[in-house]
Amino acid sequence: MIRRVWPLTAAAVALGIDAYVLAGVLPQIAGSLSTTAAMIGLGVTAFTAAYAVAGPLLSGRLTRGSTARALLIALGVFNLGNLITTLAPGVEIFLVSRVIAGAGAGILTAVATATAAAMVEDAERGRAMSMVTFGLSAGTVAGVPLGMLIGDTAGWRWTMALVVAFGVCGMAALAVRARNLPVLDSGGGPVFSVLRSAKTSLGVVAAFLLGVASLGLYTYLLPMAESRGLDDWGFALVWAWGIGGVGATALIGKPLDRFGPRPFLIALPVILALGFAVAWLSGNPVAWIVAAVLWGAAGWATVPTLQQALTADRPAQAMPVIAFQMAAMYLGSAVGAAAGSSLLSGGTVAADLAGWALIPALAALLLAGAISLRYLQATHPVTTAGRSTP
Repeated sequence: MIRRVWPLTAAAVALGIDAYVLAGVLPQIAGSLSTTAAMIGLGVTAFTAAYAVAGPLLSGRLTRGSTARALLIALGVFNLGNLITTLAPGVEIFLVSRVIAGAGAGILTAVATATAAAMVEDAERGRAMSMVTFGLSAGTVAGVPLGMLIGDTAGWRWTMALVVAFGVCGMAALAVRARNLPVLDSGGGPVFSVLRSAKTSLGVVAAFLLGVASLGLYTYLLPMAESRGLDDWGFALVWAWGIGGVGATALIGKPLDRFGPRPFLIALPVILALGFAVAWLSGNPVAWIVAAVLWGAAGWATVPTLQQALTADRPAQAMPVIAFQMAAMYLGSAVGAAAGSSLLSGGTVAADLAGWALIPALAALLLAGAISLRYLQATHPVTTAGRSTP
């Protein structure tokens, strides 16, 4: 059964590449479109904002009647946006294209993850959702360096063409499996009604804080290493972070299904904070490699862990809940990157950003503890006599 999820994983790879690939070719785009790097940087903001809005608001509407149609439309919009980016003659069209691509990505992430969970038995939900996250992390880890290499040798437009190519492959894989996709429940009622659940609201805030800490800080991994005198280790650190993320998302599914999300809700933020503390306090390259692995592993593995904790007892509302979670995570990434820029402009040493990242990481740990208790209450209700119900 779990093998049926692979087309959704393939689609997620394109999203993982697109979310971060612009950072590696940003100066080239600015020069090509005769504008500033700051203006091109707004493209990342436009993508993130469209992602955050479209996922929660549009995913439920598109899935009414046909999950396959929703996935193919979302991926088609995503591919169209990236194709326009590839051909953009000026900065105005470029920015509009990033909004289009972000909207498609936001819808696709929510629908693909909810579909993956609905395609398998309850005992495999953790593995299914983690496979979509695996696609996101693998796209980020392998696609971004490849995109930078293509950009250096053939130009940034060919880098974006790579994203389009992955997107088209994902679309083809989904089209082949279209008849086997389950019909999803859109959640019922207004989309924001899912936030009335205290557990869901806590989970969305936790996802935001983890996005600030983990993905936001990743933007500054190389400057952080340079400030510790580890210039020659930059490439190794990027790959260590990536290997940690890909490995964790590939492996976390089975433990989630076997033990549930509760132990990982606490352990993963602790591991993330430990990685930040090592990077903040140490200048040893081996310690930094270990810290990067822990950082990447814990940061990415929290995604399916939160999804499992927030949706296990309410599968009918999985799609809107996941949409809000992922929107919060990517918004947190943008806020974290902006906060890091502000700190550096204020004179903060780059390596000390890891110390600042401890604040949202520890705050997320506190929220994860509260979510863990609410998850226990939801899955093991207690009678007034104090005994578990059968």
